[in-house]
Amino acid sequence: MSFVEKHIEDGILTITLNRPEKLNALSHEVLEALLELFTSAKDNRDVKGILLTGKGKAFCAGADISRLAECDAEKGYQFACFGQHVFRQLETLGKPSLAVINGFAFGGGCELAMSATLRIAATTAQFGQPEVKLGVIPGFGGTQRLARLVGKGRALDLCLTGRFITAETALQWGLVSQVVDADVLLSEGYALLKGILSMAPLAITSVMESIDRGYDMSLSDALHLEAVHFAKVCASQDKAEGVAAFLAKRPAHFKGL
Repeated sequence: MSFVEKHIEDGILTITLNRPEKLNALSHEVLEALLELFTSAKDNRDVKGILLTGKGKAFCAGADISRLAECDAEKGYQFACFGQHVFRQLETLGKPSLAVINGFAFGGGCELAMSATLRIAATTAQFGQPEVKLGVIPGFGGTQRLARLVGKGRALDLCLTGRFITAETALQWGLVSQVVDADVLLSEGYALLKGILSMAPLAITSVMESIDRGYDMSLSDALHLEAVHFAKVCASQDKAEGVAAFLAKRPAHFKGL
């Protein structure tokens, strides 16, 4: 049985974590499989976007505790760096990704969700960074992405207390952008991602890169980066098509050129 299932339809690569008996915990095998999928998706022209979800009652309950138990300082550093590398591959894919959070998103699971471009959740989902309860800290980007998404104070709250928050609180904090009933979660996720994929691909990539790279730049440098990307898309066929379609009051047909 594969711990990570994949399926491609309408340009969307659906990745489903499939260890429900382990709450889809991130073993080394699962991380390796995710890395392979993210890396291959980057250059696969058939893949336009990624939808990531979990099977059972969890999205992902975090890193495999048995793997954590083996970590001394050296192995812990290697484990953290590997997980960070896998998640950064998703974050910098150049294609939009959506974490569809069907249940628990704790520890590494919350960190995985945060590395996706966008996140939506079922009403029953819960979020948390409970690593302090095990005597460690988030190691796959949790201390950094969480602060960037919800603010320093709230990130300190979750990482220091190890408490869990509901999907509704996650929505209020900006950790997710939408909360829906579990029975329509996947359909809502596909609708959202398909809507994004109907836009100009070059513009989508430029938006993601401008925000990702520009976030930690000085404002003047980030504005320059934005102007460079604006210039690049202005020279594209998609820009000409988008403007022509708007003026003609017809749907645009973008080709990523």
